[in-house]
Amino acid sequence: MKAQTNHSIIDSHLQQKLRKNMTDAEIRLWQRLRGRQIAGCKFRRQHPFLDYVLDFVCLEKQLVVEVDGGQHLENERDQLRDGRLHEAGFRVLRFWNNQVLQEMDAVVEVIWAALQGDTPVATPVATPSPSRPPP
Repeated sequence: MKAQTNHSIIDSHLQQKLRKNMTDAEIRLWQRLRGRQIAGCKFRRQHPFLDYVLDFVCLEKQLVVEVDGGQHLENERDQLRDGRLHEAGFRVLRFWNNQVLQEMDAVVEVIWAALQGDTPVATPVATPSPSRPPP
């Protein structure tokens, strides 16, 4: 799995800026992902890949975890991004900010199950997020 990362992302240090300005939900989830706490798997945060910066990724298991706010609701750019990631062999899990903040144990359980490899690498994992975020 070798990919070309857009040099404008690297040259502008975008991923470093995003690490310094993580949302509350991203910070809370990172506390659970870091240090191989889930299934002994290493996650990276704000990792550049192709033209994107991935919220969290386990390269070993080819699993991407995205934490989204309301701006991502039915976003065509996210669908295109997910398609490109699937073509590159990644599975993508998306969670709403409020899910991470209010249902952390359930979010971690979904991530743990995905890391167990029950789903083939090229098959997208069903997004656990509802079609609309709760009010």
